[in-house]
Amino acid sequence: MTNRKLKQKVLELLTRHDIEKGLEAICQFPPRQVVNPLFSLFCNREEIVRWRAVTAMGAVVSPLAEEDIESARVIMRRLIWNLNDESGGIGWGSPEAMGEIMARSGRLAKEYHRILISYIREDGNFIEHEMLQRGVLWGLGRLAHARPEFIREAAPFLIPYMESADAMLRGLAAWTAAALNAEITRPLLERLANDHSEMTIFLEGCLIECTVMQAVRCKLST
Repeated sequence: MTNRKLKQKVLELLTRHDIEKGLEAICQFPPRQVVNPLFSLFCNREEIVRWRAVTAMGAVVSPLAEEDIESARVIMRRLIWNLNDESGGIGWGSPEAMGEIMARSGRLAKEYHRILISYIREDGNFIEHEMLQRGVLWGLGRLAHARPEFIREAAPFLIPYMESADAMLRGLAAWTAAALNAEITRPLLERLANDHSEMTIFLEGCLIECTVMQAVRCKLST
């Protein structure tokens, strides 16, 4: 199958009503072949396709880490490179994919969680682009809700985002902090538990319209 046909097939599978079966079918392709189409779909015009490509990347790379850890590391390094200024790109979808992969793979989480955290640290690899900040916070939240032990050290660095004027940043940071239950973020979580500002979050294959308050309380439903 040519790269173009493979990309079209992957796109069709990601737009299926039954996304779980679509993901299962994508995982039947050789991982090294399907990764490139998934990378390209991070920039698709349809938001739901972009998010499902992130999910599919996690579904493909996490088992690869058990079979061929070095190949999985190559993909993680490619995601990290995409967020590097020297790459010449912006890195759409990369922090989200890092979070999704690590949420599924404890082995990769152990190796790379601090790099994802570094993107919200001013003394680290701080990302200034606000839309990318949303992606980083989602990635951190995805990992925090799956494997909070890897994200606990991020708690103090979430505070500026929890105080942001942007409801998406506030809500995503609060959603992440809610999984950590850290003393340092508790006062802000209590305040944001009454924040009715609207936001959107991707969970379990769906884009969910909710409030910051619901994100804090993790009362989100598809």
